[in-house]
Amino acid sequence: MRLYMGLVHFPVYNKDHERIASALTTLDLHDLARLARTYAVKRFFIITPLEDQRSLAGRILNHWRRGYGAEYNPDRKEALRKVRVVGSLEEAMDVVRRGEGTPPMMIGTDASDTRERAISYEGLKRTIRNDEAVMLVFGTAWGLHEETMNAMDRILVPIKGLDGYNHLSVRTAAAIILDRLVGGTP
Repeated sequence: MRLYMGLVHFPVYNKDHERIASALTTLDLHDLARLARTYAVKRFFIITPLEDQRSLAGRILNHWRRGYGAEYNPDRKEALRKVRVVGSLEEAMDVVRRGEGTPPMMIGTDASDTRERAISYEGLKRTIRNDEAVMLVFGTAWGLHEETMNAMDRILVPIKGLDGYNHLSVRTAAAIILDRLVGGTP
């Protein structure tokens, strides 16, 4: 399976729909790495242009991959091996392109209902099963900025709840999406 994940911290929206760079959270880093490992994602990219945030991610990763944390929790060490910190979405795409020999199909995720270039879960499952390189792109804060969405090849249809409420954490949304796309049935 040639599936990748990217978590974009810039450009994203804040609650006032302004273009911002969001801060890294250790919960996102740890939980999404564990999710990537569970669902056999090849690489999980933390994407931020902010040097201090990349440095923070590096310190966290070093602790759990090489420091005391690696000995304390080998399972977490294994999951965090999936993580690569990069400065831009383009850099993440280049890493995939070099490794796969082809650029990945870029799939944006968004909670809104109306999107051109929508792809269903079944359509994306077929693409993944056909062994095409795919990168699922998730946004932090209040979601991916329109300029990032415009760079996507397709936009995955949003997760629908039961009563119209639609504001999941990125960790929760990513877990639901990966389970729908590549999860096994009990």
